[in-house]
Amino acid sequence: MRKNIFTLIMAFVLFVTAAPAMAKDLKIALIVKNLGNGFFEACDRGAQEAAQEIGGIEVIYTGPTTPTAEGQIEIIRSLIAQKVDGIIISANDPDSLVTITKKAMRRGIPVMSFDSGVAEAGRVVHMAPSDSQFIGEQQVELMGQAIGYKGEFAVVSASSQATNQNEWIGYMKDALAKNPKYKDMKLVAVTYGDDQTDKSYREALALIRKYPNLKGIEAPTSVGFPASAKAVMDEGKVGRIFVTGLGLPSEVAGYVKKDVVRNFALWNPVDLGYSSVFIMKGIVGKEISGKKGEMVKAGRMGEISVRDGGLMVMGAPFVFNAENIDDWSSVF
Repeated sequence: MRKNIFTLIMAFVLFVTAAPAMAKDLKIALIVKNLGNGFFEACDRGAQEAAQEIGGIEVIYTGPTTPTAEGQIEIIRSLIAQKVDGIIISANDPDSLVTITKKAMRRGIPVMSFDSGVAEAGRVVHMAPSDSQFIGEQQVELMGQAIGYKGEFAVVSASSQATNQNEWIGYMKDALAKNPKYKDMKLVAVTYGDDQTDKSYREALALIRKYPNLKGIEAPTSVGFPASAKAVMDEGKVGRIFVTGLGLPSEVAGYVKKDVVRNFALWNPVDLGYSSVFIMKGIVGKEISGKKGEMVKAGRMGEISVRDGGLMVMGAPFVFNAENIDDWSSVF
């Protein structure tokens, strides 16, 4: 009897040992610049879509209430303690986050940035929505189209530390200086609304009142864009000052129909969140390590390759105007 019991116990042990380990769900954190931002809520929809499509992934959507690096640092500390499997972040500051993201990676938690990058030393890859030079040049062209390639315009950006915004503005200035097409356009000021609606609105009002010959406002931020358009309307400058930039069709459609906005651009934020989850899965699964030439199959987005410096690029921004705004405003 004792021998039979011993035999059964050993058989059970051998069965358990030989059985494949059950794969646990991956917990991936999606840290955005700030909560309550429609752009990032759309990114989260895409991230959740990718998680469901892949299976076995839980996406934790989080971010500070105001867009600060300090708020993101505290969140990352908490996520390290929770032992998440990966962190995807849109950085409020490229350099201030490096120390804490390095700590996460030393603890076995890979970090990638998307939308707004963390410095290369603090992440595995950066997923850019589009090529920065293309975005900057496209923004100048859209501004030119809106104001007839002649006159003064100003920029209402996000924060002065935002990696992506600063790169785009840099390329905007290059295009203005080098392309004779824009010789009659003048950038008179760059201001910062810190991705807060009220502050962006106040900055736009100040520009309108300070520069009586202002013909346009360019806002490469989904928060600053509609805030600037509202300021133009409230100041009674419709038809005299035009606004363009990067924004959500659902938030800008009304201003397009009132001729405050003639054109604007944006990549699909749903696709950006979707692609980022596929990339993080590839990093966690050791499919890629951030080396040039590596590639991830990102579901319906196809293959996305790694460039120099761990850069990955999704695609070109789409241009919206009066002809197509109704088709897109119900999408995002």
